[in-house]
Amino acid sequence: MTSGDPSAMRVMLKGINRLTKRLASGERVTYFYAWKGGPRLTGEPGSAEFIASYQEAHRQKAQAPAGTIQSLLNQYQETTKWTDLAERTRKDYVKHIRLIEREFGDFPLPALTDRRTRADFLAWRDQMAVKSRRQADYTFATFASILAWAYDRGLTLANPCEKPGKVYRSGRAENVWTDADEAAFKASAPPRLWLAYMLAVWTGQRQGDLLGLTWSAYDGTHIRLRQNKTGRRVVIPVGAPLKVLLDATPKAAVTILTTITGTSWTSMGFSASWRKAVAASQVTGLTFHDLRGTAVTRLAIAGCSEAEIGTITGHSLRDVGAILDAHYLSRDSRMADSAIRKLEAHKSRT
Repeated sequence: MTSGDPSAMRVMLKGINRLTKRLASGERVTYFYAWKGGPRLTGEPGSAEFIASYQEAHRQKAQAPAGTIQSLLNQYQETTKWTDLAERTRKDYVKHIRLIEREFGDFPLPALTDRRTRADFLAWRDQMAVKSRRQADYTFATFASILAWAYDRGLTLANPCEKPGKVYRSGRAENVWTDADEAAFKASAPPRLWLAYMLAVWTGQRQGDLLGLTWSAYDGTHIRLRQNKTGRRVVIPVGAPLKVLLDATPKAAVTILTTITGTSWTSMGFSASWRKAVAASQVTGLTFHDLRGTAVTRLAIAGCSEAEIGTITGHSLRDVGAILDAHYLSRDSRMADSAIRKLEAHKSRT
């Protein structure tokens, strides 16, 4: 095989996963992994270093002793349950799986039935929580999900990670964009980021789905998309204020949202630019993610039912109810005002 020949490399080295990314600078780079979800390979494709890193990755995978947590992690990543996950979800899982491998890869499966094991696992989570409570919960939830998969298939006799509770509690109950916040952001934000704001608050979609939204998804009256995280398909009528913006926006790229150079955003690039724009507007304590809850709140205040809201945002009815009950409407004084006005109108008629 000729050094640096990727096509020859792919023929001889089976299962290599190739991933091309666009950096915040706009540069495109390609990374190679031993397999989907596997370790990243080093060296130039086709080089001795590259081949050696591939062989070492597969050697370590093959040496995972049967009857250990490592063997479960390997099996899980070869199932359709793994391949059916959204690409972004798999990337997140890989980070968590590597932490699990490092800490418990050689842990024997029979020991999972020992009651003390749960205490050991929770102590590990609590140790991670010192650095980041949210990431500790995410990693432990991944661990619990994989053990649940193994338990359902009779590969283990217990799941000591089941129902652990959370160490992180979101403090975002009151984090809804107000009309004043919106006005401040509009006054200073670049047009490309104001369009992102309007898309989020008028559709209630996640950042990743909006960054990937193409012009072909907009037909002049509706936006149609399939949510990456849930797989749900939503058809969203485009409100007049958003339609004015969309129709006036030049089609500089395949995607609707673009950078200042007219290229599609990367997630990291967008997040960095968004944070700068929010800081410049002097809006504090609010994130792009809060726009999804803001959209739910505004739809409810406008009198939409939970079913109508779920049709727009893609939430299940139960999730819509939970959001409204636990996070937003109980904190929004406008709902209280609306309720009293309706009561007054009812009393005046009777």
